[in-house]
Amino acid sequence: MEWLQSLGLLGLFIGAFLAATVLPFSSDALYLGILAATGNPLGCLIVGTLGNWLGSVFTFWIGWIGKWEWIEKWFKVKPETLQKQKVKIDKYGVWLALTCWVPVIGDVIAIALGFYKTRPFWTIVLMLIGKLARFFVWNLLYGLI
Repeated sequence: MEWLQSLGLLGLFIGAFLAATVLPFSSDALYLGILAATGNPLGCLIVGTLGNWLGSVFTFWIGWIGKWEWIEKWFKVKPETLQKQKVKIDKYGVWLALTCWVPVIGDVIAIALGFYKTRPFWTIVLMLIGKLARFFVWNLLYGLI
């Protein structure tokens, strides 16, 4: 039976990673399902956090390698629009990384933080804190059920 639990945690890692990229699904239902199936809150907390965090780091990196010219050309975004967004990102800076756990918009925030070149170390650390807090809260709520 332990191999089944390991398989579930592997699935959680892969699913949490993919959910933190630009794929449009939330890892919350997956997390709760694996948590219920395995009964392993610590394992799920560690694996879910790592998978989701590394997915956001990957998304941040994708944004980092992006170029203004590409966005203007392929997505027809005006330079003025990009500049307005940059002002918003600069206003809150790396602290926005704490919100990368939010479904759907978190992925956009992660890619924007990379695109607008926020400080990588603190951005990545704050992403980790936000992801850990999210799954920790799920563990607490699950324990109340």
